[in-house]
Amino acid sequence: MALLDHLGITVCDLERGRAQFDPVLTALGYEFGTEAGGGISWHRGDDTELILFAPHEEDVDPHVHGRAGWQHLAFAVDSQAEVDRLHAIAVDAGWTVVREPKIYERFSDRYYASFVEDDSGIRIEFMHNPPRGALVAD
Repeated sequence: MALLDHLGITVCDLERGRAQFDPVLTALGYEFGTEAGGGISWHRGDDTELILFAPHEEDVDPHVHGRAGWQHLAFAVDSQAEVDRLHAIAVDAGWTVVREPKIYERFSDRYYASFVEDDSGIRIEFMHNPPRGALVAD
C-alpha cells in the first residue's frame, strides 16, 4: 500500500485541469477513476490517487510558485528519455515550461529533470536520478 493515499489539487477550471492532467497522468500509467462531487480522479494500482477539484468560489487566481502552499510534485521515472517524453506530452497538453529537461548538478551529477506548470499554477517535475555508479543508457 502506498504511504500517501491520495493527493487533492484544486484547479481554477476543472475542465481545463482535466485537459492538462489527463494526458500526463495517462502517460505515467494512471487510469481515470471517478467523477463526482466537483472532482475527478486518477489512480494507478496502490500508488497515490490524484484528485482534481473545482474551486469553491468564482474568480480564483492561480497559485503563485514560492508563496505558502503548493511547491511541486515530482514524478520519478526510469530514464532521461522518459523525462523528455513526459515533458513533451505535458507541453502538448498546454503546460508551460518552467525548466527544460537537463542535468541539475546542484542535486547530483545524475539528476535529470524538467519542470512544467499548468494554468492554475500547479507545478510538476519529471525526474530521473539513478543510483551512483549505475550506468546511464540515455
